[in-house]
Amino acid sequence: MALEITDVNFEEIVLKSDKPVLVDFWAEWCGPCRMVGPIVQDIGQEYEGRVVVGKLDVDNNPGVPGKFGIRNIPTILFFKNGQVVDKQVGAVPKQILVNKLEAIL
Repeated sequence: MALEITDVNFEEIVLKSDKPVLVDFWAEWCGPCRMVGPIVQDIGQEYEGRVVVGKLDVDNNPGVPGKFGIRNIPTILFFKNGQVVDKQVGAVPKQILVNKLEAIL
């Protein structure tokens, strides 16, 4: 299950997490985002307890995407110890995201 991440709770959920974090930056109107969404949900279930998985709606929360220079969606950022350690832009197969996640575990 992916958490809803906002400008308000981003620091608490992502930057202060003691686990690796995957954040999916998306928007309702974005077709490729709708393709990636179920993959992110699956990863959230499969890695529950080991990784924090969340989704941030860029239309309702412009602060965080601006801070991280998100220009295209979907963009997935991978955080460890409050730092961005990897990034994926665009819709990709699930295995690519899993490989990136495994690399930071």
